[in-house]
Amino acid sequence: MAKFINTRKAVSEIEDLIRNAGERLILVSPYLKLSKDFRQLLEYRNGKDKVTTVVFGKQELKPDEMRFLQGLRFVVLKFNEDLHAKCYANDDKMIITSLNLYEFSMANNKEMGVLIDRNDPADAQLFKDAMDEVDFIQTTSQRFDFVAPKHEPLPSAVERPHPPTAKAPERPANGKATAASGAGKAVGYCIRTGVEIPFNIEKPLSHDAYKKWSQYGDADYAEKFCHFSGEPSHGETSVSRPILKKNWKKAQETHGLR
Repeated sequence: MAKFINTRKAVSEIEDLIRNAGERLILVSPYLKLSKDFRQLLEYRNGKDKVTTVVFGKQELKPDEMRFLQGLRFVVLKFNEDLHAKCYANDDKMIITSLNLYEFSMANNKEMGVLIDRNDPADAQLFKDAMDEVDFIQTTSQRFDFVAPKHEPLPSAVERPHPPTAKAPERPANGKATAASGAGKAVGYCIRTGVEIPFNIEKPLSHDAYKKWSQYGDADYAEKFCHFSGEPSHGETSVSRPILKKNWKKAQETHGLR
């Protein structure tokens, strides 16, 4: 069943929750001022090409801190000015607490919270109910993009790497790709793994990726790649929107989409 945790235990459990997260990691906290340890954890996860969604409500990060987060290719930042909840969740565990992801709070404040384990039958329904609310909050929050002042160039240490050149979809003699099976099949890319699959905006996931996605079935869950080009999408694609906005017109022309 759900366990009570104090400040020290909450910090430790949040670190473990991030380190051990599988495909899903959502961090909901009005205030963000990450400690060195939490930065390293997010860098570690980013290096494994796993998406982290961060929902926050106060724009009080220093420019270098915001650039750090946006320099991580698979971190999706979302802003909600009405946010007051603090919740940190992966596929299996969730922490609901008074603790912000704010270094001062962790070191000085007296906080408390509860740890919920999805794999504990006593917590299963509680976990689902809370995750439904987390999904609602992150889905209804606005995508946040930090624009650095022109006189503040991004340090090379956090510059985004150039995306790999994607293999263009094959085209038959008439110049248009088709979705037919067999020879001339249009090439698409799994929006979760980036592997080549048949182009089909109704089925933008590979078989293995679909099995994992279907555990939650969240059509708006942020994914990693564009189904049309195969380039990293930085969380801007999903099952409901498998093609990057900048590529949509070209995808329409290539595949006759409406």
